[in-house]
Amino acid sequence: MIETFGEIDPPQRLLMGPGPVNAHPRVLRAMSADLLGQFDPEMTAYMNEVMALYRPVFGTNNRWTFLVDGTARAGIEAALVSLVAPGDTVLVVNFGRFGLLLTEILGRIGARIETVEAPWGETVPLDAVAAAIERYGPKLVATIHGDTSTTMAQPLDGFGALCAAAGALSYVDATATIGGMEIAADRWGVDVVTGGLQKCLGGPSGSAPITISDRAATHIQRRKHVERGIRRDDIDDGDGLRIGSNYFDLAMVMDYWSEKRLNHHTEATTMLYGSRECARIMLQEGVEARYARHRASGAAMTAGLRAMGLTVFGDDRYRMTNVTAAFIPNGVDAETVRRRMREDFEIEIGTAFGPLAGKVWRFGAMGYNAMKHKVLLTLAALEAVLRAEGVVLPAGEAVPAALAAWDATR
Repeated sequence: MIETFGEIDPPQRLLMGPGPVNAHPRVLRAMSADLLGQFDPEMTAYMNEVMALYRPVFGTNNRWTFLVDGTARAGIEAALVSLVAPGDTVLVVNFGRFGLLLTEILGRIGARIETVEAPWGETVPLDAVAAAIERYGPKLVATIHGDTSTTMAQPLDGFGALCAAAGALSYVDATATIGGMEIAADRWGVDVVTGGLQKCLGGPSGSAPITISDRAATHIQRRKHVERGIRRDDIDDGDGLRIGSNYFDLAMVMDYWSEKRLNHHTEATTMLYGSRECARIMLQEGVEARYARHRASGAAMTAGLRAMGLTVFGDDRYRMTNVTAAFIPNGVDAETVRRRMREDFEIEIGTAFGPLAGKVWRFGAMGYNAMKHKVLLTLAALEAVLRAEGVVLPAGEAVPAALAAWDATR
């Protein structure tokens, strides 16, 4: 007999790590709507609405603001493979795991990679970026906005102008911050920004919002080579080197999202519904109110951890508002604490990567989970688990400290 397994019935777990987080119920309801054909007028109208909804989310007026089908990494790879040709020099601003990811993807493309770096827990000063641009003369400068591996957010005011003045394009991965910290694509002057749903936007992983400046769009369109099976007389190839991926060929994807409706792929309908609802929820809340809620949640989490006697990792000046790391107390089995949080309280907190592996826990408060009561529940549970594991800490101090920080920030 073939085993069919049981119906999926996951526990109602509170996801308070660095992502993913619990999806907003409105997003899940939107994703249960009926499917439509990819060129049904109702479907293409939803696509146009998504483009309009995500412009204020990205802080831009860019025409080319749409979705890449796939997880946040699909957006990163689509951006890089469409902007960068083999042999191009790319400068990567690296201050954590995800800066290293950019170098990994660029290496597979065949780029000549240069880096300007900061230790984990710090960010890269703009003058260091400027000096590296002058030294290497890159065609693209790429950075992470908020790197959840270190919980640091790279300051980006002036970044795009610096790149443009040197004749370079600019790229920002905002996966971990979009919807929770200000994304100001136009004010920053950056050419391409990508994101994901599964963190501050409060959706499931599987769709990658992207915005592309006119300057970057022109560069990408020069590399357009429409696949043979869907060639049309009204769509011309570019004169540049063909983009090295078919699925992530943004030149063709842009024609799919335009009035040309090039039959490049079948849109991930349910993910589009979910993405649309993520943006609707954010804009109905108000972008400034949304950012303030995340600031309050992050401040409360940080204050509570410190009141518990834990040491918070990283530079407070550049801390992401939505993810906080704290050092694991000496003698504590980190995975036992995470297991007890999960099994006894149905709360997930995060582990760490690279040089921080086994040294810190990471606590997220983003999207649907950036709420006062969810932060307080997490802190109270953590205190109970640590005391049960024999850690001597101030009793009952974390929650009041978090409440005070929430009120002061709000």
